[in-house]
Amino acid sequence: MPLSSMTGFAHADGADGAYRWAWELRSVNGKGLDIRLRVAPGFEHVEGVARERLAKALSRGNVQALLSVQPLAGGARLRINEAALADVIQAMQQIDARLPLQPPTLDGLLAIRGVVDFVDPAADEEARAATSAAVVASLDAAIAALGADRMREGRAIGVVLEARLGEIARLARKAEAAPARRPEAIRARLAEQVAELLDAAPGLDADRLHQEAVLIATRADIREEIDRLDAHVVAARALLAEDSAVGRRLDFLAQEFNREVNTLCAKANDRTLTAIGLELKAVVDQFREQVQNVE
Repeated sequence: MPLSSMTGFAHADGADGAYRWAWELRSVNGKGLDIRLRVAPGFEHVEGVARERLAKALSRGNVQALLSVQPLAGGARLRINEAALADVIQAMQQIDARLPLQPPTLDGLLAIRGVVDFVDPAADEEARAATSAAVVASLDAAIAALGADRMREGRAIGVVLEARLGEIARLARKAEAAPARRPEAIRARLAEQVAELLDAAPGLDADRLHQEAVLIATRADIREEIDRLDAHVVAARALLAEDSAVGRRLDFLAQEFNREVNTLCAKANDRTLTAIGLELKAVVDQFREQVQNVE
């Protein structure tokens, strides 16, 4: 599938001879897939199927799914489950005897699953099965709409991510071309510093100082960081072109980008390179922020 965001909204409704219903789906960012499903009283039997459909269609995100149902005129009616209500009241009385609490409200009691149900005396098993199938079909339509909404945002995010990758590649080239990163420039600067030290303290071992300077010059080279940044750009672009959920892998690459840029900044021995490193860090942060939205 194309790049998909984890943020989206969808609505789908339907009706038959006894009921009118509506599905509302909302999803936001999440490290994994967290489905919170709430269905109208009397339709608990579709919850398992609904959860399976959502889990099959989505791989990441915090998803809220709500099924609301209204009986049509002359169709199903609300019924209080007296036995369930009695059990709830008895349990609350037992709790209140041990720990005094505020008395339950009517809407709170009726919201407890199993206390209220829809019943249609005229409906047979076949009609109820047909209604359940229609409700699930509406859910499928809502899931498809949610997926389309997430993909629309995913396409926009993909454009931003590609732009950030282009900036990272451009700045890597700029760092590579910086005169201060060339070995001869580093050696010349260190030689100047060694000469100043020898002038200030003539007793220092000149050969040992030059050996240390060569080691420092080698460690100051950012060639390895530039090569890794280039490799990460190639890998990220390959992920953006994949036909699967790539959010976790992009997040890992974003962390790798950040690690290389931090090292580059630490090695920078010139204000020009430091400025490039800080600019790279800002672009990588923007990349990481957008990646958090990708499924």
